[in-house]
Amino acid sequence: MYCATKAAVNAITVSLAAELGPRKIRVNAVAPGLIMTEKMKAKVPEEAKQEIMKDTPLGRLGTPEEVAEVVGFLASEAARWITGQVITASGGYR
Repeated sequence: MYCATKAAVNAITVSLAAELGPRKIRVNAVAPGLIMTEKMKAKVPEEAKQEIMKDTPLGRLGTPEEVAEVVGFLASEAARWITGQVITASGGYR
């Protein structure tokens, strides 16, 4: 089910960007990787977090602030030429 919903978000991002672009509306999505939220801190065992970090090229989990910065960039004029994209903010984790 997760893969299907992820694919749907990707597809609707591209579709809406094409449909709304002529109205100067940009549509993008952010796909965060594993983020060190309060819930993750409380529920995911430390050993599991360490294993995930080993498989992440940047060697750590992301923070909510880092995802917010990506969203802020996409909402800014600096991203005025970006539409129909899914930006993965994952530290390189696949």
